[in-house]
Amino acid sequence: MDKRKLRDILRLTGCLAFGWLYIPHLLCACGNSAVKSDVVRNQHTIALQLPYGLALLFFLHNNAFFRKLFYYRIGAIKALLIGWYRPGDKYFNISKTMTLGHSCQILHPYATVLNAESIGDNFSCLNCTTLGSTNKGKPVIGNNVSLGVSVTIIGNVHIGDNVTIGAGSVVVKDIPANCIAAGNPAKVIRYLE
Repeated sequence: MDKRKLRDILRLTGCLAFGWLYIPHLLCACGNSAVKSDVVRNQHTIALQLPYGLALLFFLHNNAFFRKLFYYRIGAIKALLIGWYRPGDKYFNISKTMTLGHSCQILHPYATVLNAESIGDNFSCLNCTTLGSTNKGKPVIGNNVSLGVSVTIIGNVHIGDNVTIGAGSVVVKDIPANCIAAGNPAKVIRYLE
């Protein structure tokens, strides 16, 4: 058995032992399609094939970043009531006024700020990502967008669907759909067929 699978089995054992702590979380997740899509999208990050309920419990117990996303999904009032004893990560910020699509995958988003007007479905980003506003507005991110490490998108910028933005990029102008962009300032380096 590989070390990753053994680690995840031990983590699963821990979350089962403390599963009773998450009864309010599981009740809040009932019927929430966005939470379900996030769990399904993130299941590849663990070495075990778990059913939805058990995978949700696993992520809630072992991943503070996922908890932060979960609290965003269930709303501010419910999050305030149940999030105090298992808080999300304090170095990962999601704007409460932003609209976030389904199937979000945010891998180890230390020092990440998501403050966009809207983000579409199947969004993924890594650490040190900043989506920020200026006095002219906030970014609008399309569907199927993937951001590398240390990507900064500032202002009233529109990112099209099916876009990958490379690590360290600074985006201050619109990026069209179906392309790969990188650089400072970011520009299109290749279009996708």
